[in-house]
Amino acid sequence: MDHYDSQQTNDYMQPEEDWDRDMLLDPAWEKQQRKTFTAWCNSHLRKAGTQIDNIEEDFRDGLKLMLLLEVISGERLAKPERGKMRVHKISNVNKALDFIASKGVKLVSIGAEEIVDGNVKMTLGMIWTIILRFAIQDISVEETSAKEGLLLWCQRKTAPYKNVNIQNFHISWKDGLGFCALIHRHRPELIDYGKLRKDDPLTNLNTAFDVAEKYLDIPKMLDAEDIVGTARPDEKAIMTYVSSFYHAFSGAQKAETAANRICKVLAVNQENEQLMEDYEKLASDLLEWIRRTIPWLENRAPENTMQAMQQKLEDFRDYRRLHKPPKVQEKCQLEINFNTLQTKLRLSNRPAFMPSEGKMVSDINNAWGGLEQAEKGYEEWLLNEIRRLERLDHLAEKFRQKASIHESWTDGKEAMLQQKDYETATLSEIKALLKKHEAFESDLAAHQDRVEQIAAIAQELNELDYYDSPSVNARCQKICDQWDNLGALTQKRREALERTEKLLETIDQLYLEYAKRAAPFNNWMEGAMEDLQDTFIVHTIEEIQGLTTAHEQFKATLPDADKERQAILGIHNEVSKIVQTYHVNMAGTNPYTTISPQEINGKWDHVRQLVPRRDQALMEEHTRQQQNERLRKQFGAQANVIGPWIQTKMEEIGRISIEMHGTLEDQLNHLRQYEKSIINYKPKIDQLEGDHQQIQEALIFDNKHTNYTMEHIRVGWEQLLTTIARTINEVENQILTRDAKGISQEQMNEFRASFNHFDRKKTGMMDSEDFRACLISMGYNMGEAEFARIMSIVDPNRLGVVTFQAFIDFMSRETADTDTADQVMASFKILAGDKNYITVDELRRELPPDQAEYCIARMAPYSGPDAVPGALDYMSFSTALYGESDL
Repeated sequence: MDHYDSQQTNDYMQPEEDWDRDMLLDPAWEKQQRKTFTAWCNSHLRKAGTQIDNIEEDFRDGLKLMLLLEVISGERLAKPERGKMRVHKISNVNKALDFIASKGVKLVSIGAEEIVDGNVKMTLGMIWTIILRFAIQDISVEETSAKEGLLLWCQRKTAPYKNVNIQNFHISWKDGLGFCALIHRHRPELIDYGKLRKDDPLTNLNTAFDVAEKYLDIPKMLDAEDIVGTARPDEKAIMTYVSSFYHAFSGAQKAETAANRICKVLAVNQENEQLMEDYEKLASDLLEWIRRTIPWLENRAPENTMQAMQQKLEDFRDYRRLHKPPKVQEKCQLEINFNTLQTKLRLSNRPAFMPSEGKMVSDINNAWGGLEQAEKGYEEWLLNEIRRLERLDHLAEKFRQKASIHESWTDGKEAMLQQKDYETATLSEIKALLKKHEAFESDLAAHQDRVEQIAAIAQELNELDYYDSPSVNARCQKICDQWDNLGALTQKRREALERTEKLLETIDQLYLEYAKRAAPFNNWMEGAMEDLQDTFIVHTIEEIQGLTTAHEQFKATLPDADKERQAILGIHNEVSKIVQTYHVNMAGTNPYTTISPQEINGKWDHVRQLVPRRDQALMEEHTRQQQNERLRKQFGAQANVIGPWIQTKMEEIGRISIEMHGTLEDQLNHLRQYEKSIINYKPKIDQLEGDHQQIQEALIFDNKHTNYTMEHIRVGWEQLLTTIARTINEVENQILTRDAKGISQEQMNEFRASFNHFDRKKTGMMDSEDFRACLISMGYNMGEAEFARIMSIVDPNRLGVVTFQAFIDFMSRETADTDTADQVMASFKILAGDKNYITVDELRRELPPDQAEYCIARMAPYSGPDAVPGALDYMSFSTALYGESDL
């Protein structure tokens, strides 16, 4: 590929790199692309004797993808990897992607891992890239190529046909007439175009697809229902299908191209003349619009209101947003048309185009520059005027807001300062009024800044010649006069409050002293009553003893509390004496507290009544906790014996199961005696259950005398019973195995010794590695496959461990297999005597009838060189006795 071709590929493929992946999420489009791309790939893969069924699955290993690229390119790719691992698949797909990239195609967001993972949209995107490069890119019609060339080719071929208007690669093909027209244009004998109807798209599409598949070797890539049932068929699917028609008819196109060359020269001349006329008209219209617009932009007549100026700004924005952009486009298009026309004239060896006077591109640029200069000045003037009006409106609104806030604050303040409420107030109320007055004075001082700001704003509005300055000045003067009056009234009220305060100060000190001592004493009594009446929940004897001690300490404080009560009542009596002596006008009770002497006396009497009740409750709870402690100790003593006993028995059973003392029968007898002794221990468990029942009824939840709970004891007891029963069953099974397989006690001891030796974890089971080591020590020479076979026998559930029962079953089987052949031969010689066969009659004579018939039914007849009718040879005999084996 030379530099021009490479550049052309990049220029066309670049927009497709950003192909709309989101569209693949549309199920209808995805279905169309799957079907079309699969058919297109199979149309090439069948040349290599293969095909794909599932586009995202069959390309995952990269093999068929590389084969597809070799078929459509005619080139050999690198040797593919034949492995089944993911790394081999990724390597193959990368080789295919590298080959595509070597053809000048830039792959965006498409990686080998996504193809190997079966990512549908990435796989469809990759196949679309291949179709573009190898099926569409090389299409060239006149001066257009690829997609535009294919579209132009379709338009030229279908132009003579009624009801066919190809403008795109989606809805223009929905009625099927476009496909039928392409076929009829090149092979009119295949379709009767006159019988087709535009309102029957299914028939049209099916006719075109069936004819193309049958006579043009174009596989059916879409179903008519998919196209008709979709509002907008998938563009990529249609382009792929249409490109197959192009390549099928490309031979016929070459003849037509020669005929079009003649028309092309004439069309160029006509087009150039039309471009000249269009330039003249567009230039005239644009210059006229500029001439009308500049005076409007140069108008600087100011407005008096913000609304009017904002309307001018809105008109200017409409100009910028609605009127100017089309003219900018016209100016750009004018320059493009001028440059295009000059280029075409130069390529056609024609003289350069000279516009009319004043309509050159430079003239238009000069006029446009004047327009933009006027526009810039107009915008600056608008903004400055708006800022000026905004400043005035802002100041006026700020004055109104601050004035309103100040007037709202001063409303009622003069009447408040003239009140005589302090004449009948108590000292606490006087002090409150003084503090309130001080707060008002602070508030008054803080508002001084606002008054000054109001005056300053009014002054600035006067300086800026605000149209409503008279009303602003009048309002400002009223605010200042009122401010001076408030200052005088404030000073007068302060002096009156300070005089009244001194009169009531002595009485107030006594009230304060009473309140300071009455409040904590009242709180103490309320807390005492709450504590004396509070219900308590304790779980141990220590807790109730702590409560009793605290109660005794409380009772010791009662004499001092009574002295404090009498002192508080004495202060109240002194206040009453002063009021009667000096005839002080006391409006109300003590302002510092609501606690009256009567309330103090009443609560004190209640406390004295609650003390003996608390004594009785604590004594009863102490008795109950002593009983609970006895139950805890009783349960703990038994549990501390039973729990270790169960653990010890579990360990002893474990040792018995792996030791080899005596025969299996001896071990079985020992275990049964052990089981009996365990069962005899059950009454102690039942007794412990009874103690536990008493603890639960007493609502005892913890026991420091033992770490064992009843649940632990129950679980341990059940495990002990289960373990002894399971161990007895294992020994019984070993006896059955030994007797069935003819294993001696010595062999059984050897098996147990080997098993115990290699049971390194001492769990009663060997893991797979321990079992392998055991087999090797016994002389087995085996590979991984043989060991896996043996493990499937001894560990059919694949738990990864081998029990002793499974071990002796395997060892007994291995031992028995070595003796089977000798046993068969000895049995055969006994029955056959000196012959090489056994007759059926002899077998029936020597064996019981049912066993003889059982063997005869499974024997094969003797087939030796001197065969005797009704006789059986050695192999048939062994099969009947021992079944199919490796003998």
